[in-house]
Amino acid sequence: MPRRVEFFQGTLSNPDEVDEARIFDTTLRDGEQSPRTSFSYEDKREIAAVLDEMGTHVIEAGFPVNSDAEFEAVSDIAAATDTTVCGLARVVEQDVEAALDSGVEMVHVFVSTSDVQLEDSMHATREEAVDRAVESVERVKDAGVTCMFSPMDATRTDTDFLIEVVEAVSEAGTDWINIPDTCGVGTPNRFGNLVATVVDHTDAKVDVHTHDDFGLAAGNAVAGYESGASQAQVSVNGIGERAGNAAYEEVVMAMESLYDVDTGIDTTRITEIARIIEEKSGIDIPANKPVVGRNAFSHESGIHAAGVIENSDTFEPGVMTPEMVGAERELVLGKHTGNHSVRERLQDAGYEPTDAEVREVTRRVKDYGAEKQRVTMDVLERFAEEVGVRTSEEVRI
Repeated sequence: MPRRVEFFQGTLSNPDEVDEARIFDTTLRDGEQSPRTSFSYEDKREIAAVLDEMGTHVIEAGFPVNSDAEFEAVSDIAAATDTTVCGLARVVEQDVEAALDSGVEMVHVFVSTSDVQLEDSMHATREEAVDRAVESVERVKDAGVTCMFSPMDATRTDTDFLIEVVEAVSEAGTDWINIPDTCGVGTPNRFGNLVATVVDHTDAKVDVHTHDDFGLAAGNAVAGYESGASQAQVSVNGIGERAGNAAYEEVVMAMESLYDVDTGIDTTRITEIARIIEEKSGIDIPANKPVVGRNAFSHESGIHAAGVIENSDTFEPGVMTPEMVGAERELVLGKHTGNHSVRERLQDAGYEPTDAEVREVTRRVKDYGAEKQRVTMDVLERFAEEVGVRTSEEVRI
């Protein structure tokens, strides 16, 4: 796949903070929990197939105990994909058995650990939470299945109690411990410190799950990697509960492009999967969405466009190109357009404008754009004809 060939000076000079960056996709589980979003059986199968082909390390296919339809979808995805498929379960026997029966390779069990959730959601004591967690982990391990354990609401949990839970499930044999910022209150430095603390108290591998209530989900996921986590849970386009999760595309490309880590993900299909999720979820991708928004590699400003025409690295990250994510660069015509963009677009359309003609067409483009009108190629060609710009064939004649 296309990867950058050099790193830049400045903050990109030493990309050595992270050695491993596995990707756990929860689009089909937490992503589907987005308000007013529901994936059909066919949707889930299609999405899982693409994620599998892209090389996603784990696909959390759903919550098997939730319904017969959910169980069937999870089971069929587990049977049809090459990657590790995970099923979610509360620390309840019925949940764990349903997940095991579905045939997944990993069962993700979770229990609330913050006092507010224990008291007002689970209606359980700390001791009961620990006991249920240990019992569930042991049940999964006895079945010979990989186990992931999550202390839900870890970032609002008393640290001493969190460590008690972590040590208890570690002794019970869990393979993974996920640290979830369930309510999105983590900040990169604090969350990184919490992850480092957990890493110091377990032999299990550590995974992180971050929410975007304050727009910090991707940053917190990255901080998790920097602090010793091996894996981050993400969803395509960042969909999920409330403001959503860390975005698949943002976390993967941060690791690939800013940390020089080969995630093993086929990044050239990122735009493709983003458009699929946009369609299936009914949640539009904002134009300014990092990596997959329609403005991510678009330029209108005259200074920026002129620089990009000369060398795209001037006003793009350089370490991430549109080709790397299966997108295309676009020079947008409008109020802020300069002569360079207009000349480039005219030449692409088969015209050979003079300098004076470029200036006149550019003036018309700016005026048209200032009226909040969209300057399409049809509009540009109309301006060219009005100004009398000749085509390449006319010039040769």
